[in-house]
Amino acid sequence: MPRAQSAYLNRKDVPARKDLQKAIDGLKFKVTLDDGYAPFKTSGYLPCTLDGEDAGFNIKFQDVAAEAVPANLKPQLDGRDVEIAVKWSGDVREYIAAMAVCAALVQNFGAIVHDPDGDKVYESGEFLEKAREAAASI
Repeated sequence: MPRAQSAYLNRKDVPARKDLQKAIDGLKFKVTLDDGYAPFKTSGYLPCTLDGEDAGFNIKFQDVAAEAVPANLKPQLDGRDVEIAVKWSGDVREYIAAMAVCAALVQNFGAIVHDPDGDKVYESGEFLEKAREAAASI
């Protein structure tokens, strides 16, 4: 069963591959993004590796459509105009890769993450801790 979450950030803060990889490395995740990652151009499956094993997930960049944003999230967007939607299957490596990318976006690029499962919004170190717990699970 696919799982999903969305990171919201300002268009000017959406990182290039090199900057995003540096942020992931700085958080000590062993996730490597494919060289083909390009903001706003990459759509669909994004190859990644976790400790050398396949850990890719789906990614989609889109403008924030105010009518599609959950009501409890609207006040927290604070001008963020880009949604990066990520989706993964049940494979824990895909989950960890998606979490690492989102954690880097939160910690380094001013993103907030909406997890629709618990209808929870993460803005800070709380999400980083969740990502690290996922990484420790394997």
